[in-house]
Amino acid sequence: MFRIRDLRIKVLYTLFIFGIYRLGAAIPVPGVDLDQVQAFADGAGDQGIVGLLNLFSGGALETFSVFSLGIMPYITSSIIMQLLAVVIPRLQRLQDEGEAGRKAITQWTRYITVVLALLQSTGLTFLFNRGILTGGINLIPNYTPGRVLLIVITLTAGTAFIMWLGELISQRGIGNGMSLIIFVSIVSQIPSQFVTLSTSTQGYANAKYWLVVLMFLFMTAGIIFVDQGQRRIPIQFSKRVRGRRVMGGQSTYIPLKVNTAGVIPVIFASSVLYFPALIATSIPAGGFFGPVRRFIDSNLVSAQTYWYVVMFGLLIVFFTYFYTAIQFDPARQSDMIQRQGGFVPGIRPGSQTTRYLEHILSRITLPGSLFLASVAVLPSLVAIWFSLQLGFSGISILIVVGVALETMKQIESQLMMRNYEGFLS
Repeated sequence: MFRIRDLRIKVLYTLFIFGIYRLGAAIPVPGVDLDQVQAFADGAGDQGIVGLLNLFSGGALETFSVFSLGIMPYITSSIIMQLLAVVIPRLQRLQDEGEAGRKAITQWTRYITVVLALLQSTGLTFLFNRGILTGGINLIPNYTPGRVLLIVITLTAGTAFIMWLGELISQRGIGNGMSLIIFVSIVSQIPSQFVTLSTSTQGYANAKYWLVVLMFLFMTAGIIFVDQGQRRIPIQFSKRVRGRRVMGGQSTYIPLKVNTAGVIPVIFASSVLYFPALIATSIPAGGFFGPVRRFIDSNLVSAQTYWYVVMFGLLIVFFTYFYTAIQFDPARQSDMIQRQGGFVPGIRPGSQTTRYLEHILSRITLPGSLFLASVAVLPSLVAIWFSLQLGFSGISILIVVGVALETMKQIESQLMMRNYEGFLS
């Protein structure tokens, strides 16, 4: 790919944006106690809400940098817009209008991202001052309105800047900018995560260390295999005569991926499981609600408990079905096929095609959801069985492999357009 000048420029430009992003992740916000931040970074855990936010920010949260929020507000706003498009006809029409409609939806996504960043940065500042998420360490000792306003504005501006960097990559670089920002955030943490693993297993020569490494490689191969899997539903278009021309008669297929929902169900399930942990911080330790708080603290805060693993797996299966139903509407797809003069061989157009698509979708979603749940909970189960502290999770592996495959496909397509050999051929 470096033999082609414009492609080489795109790749180098993307790497340059990565450098800017990693630089920003090392700059702390103004008004914090750097000694306390260092103490928090040294003892920061890899599980819970801090672990997820720190994962998507590339380690920026544990150093309380200007990029502490990472790209999570944008991910959340994108999911909100997708959900609203299902219930608001106006947004659905915008999606169908092509490029102009997508630009309008993107603009609204940006506005929601800024609002969410303001809310999240305010909440994060409060929690860091109280030491709720930092193990009792107060990162903002001088908690005045002016100081809080400065930190909130800085964190929100950092999120907006990351969003701009992602759009620059999409426009002038290679691949999807937002996905690559998440990709480089996770990849930047992998070396330190393996160092943490070696410390937990008491050295690189320990059999447990290599067992986890083999599990890591096995999961990567499995994700690649399932990500490429799809069910192709054949579509035949009938011939139509217009004047002296015969149109139609072609055959094509609808590719239904085994993992249609991607990593979104895992993010949904993680967010839902963090609500009890956040609510428990406001419940008194004693009295009538004391046992409730102790149960949440013991079973739903840490990922290394069986209750957490079971709940996490069930929520992933549920949200996989939920998000797949949002992404692919069998009734709408059937109507579109019928209006274009197409049909599934052996299936009547209309309601029978709709039922057929629903049946196929439910059958391929089941193994996809079970696979997602298995990948997400397997590292936690291994950590419980062998009493290890794993730095990486199934979420990180899913995202890294998925983004890498998608970026390789885009580079491959650009190479093939210029009659060069690609990566995959």
